[in-house]
Amino acid sequence: MVCALCLALSLSAPQNGAPAFVAVVDPGHGGDRDGAFSPDGVPEKRIAMEIARRVATWLRKQGGRVILTRTGDVSVPLPTRSDLANLEGADVFISIHLNSMPTRAKRVRTRGIETFFLSADATDASASAVAARENADRVAGEAGGDGADPVAGILNDLEYTASLSESSRLAYAIHDQLVRATRAEDRGVKQAPFYVLAGARMPSVLLELGFISHGEEARQLRRPAYQEALARAVADGVRAWRTATPQALR
Repeated sequence: MVCALCLALSLSAPQNGAPAFVAVVDPGHGGDRDGAFSPDGVPEKRIAMEIARRVATWLRKQGGRVILTRTGDVSVPLPTRSDLANLEGADVFISIHLNSMPTRAKRVRTRGIETFFLSADATDASASAVAARENADRVAGEAGGDGADPVAGILNDLEYTASLSESSRLAYAIHDQLVRATRAEDRGVKQAPFYVLAGARMPSVLLELGFISHGEEARQLRRPAYQEALARAVADGVRAWRTATPQALR
């Protein structure tokens, strides 16, 4: 099996001169992990990849060096994604996802954007359900697969204190830009125990950029113009956060 981490590192050659910042953008799922599906059968992993590539383009326009955790339809273990961000010395880690509802009644009416940062306890039952769905990508032997709780352990590690605080500020900065740019329903900034964020030693967020289970929103999420609006808003949020954040905390 190809080492996904080695492949990603090989694709992240530094640009000429020092970058303004380093960002790792994580397209959710991939390979045999499709994520959720639209009503007409489009997998979350495909749209997440398309949006992540656009986010990377906008962040590079800001002078950043950007690394994708996957560049194709391949499986990447959840811990490997944050490990890559740590090895690259990233200033931010952004995981791109689409939301979904389990029942027909909820799929018809539920839409909008949610932004998450790491916490041992979920904000509410809805946030807990989102984390459970995204954490289902774990495989045997990965963090949390043996009953241990890697999130609780990390939150007890003082080394992560500053980055967790900044994750909250980063989440609000990006969320504000997303809602303003798209006029999507604002489902708020929330906290939840996402394993993909658990190992990141820098400000990190998980974005649920719309409900792929909602017919109209799923069609919108597939439109290049809307993907571009989402991607630019994410980059604008990162810029706003960087402008307001002291260098030492980035």
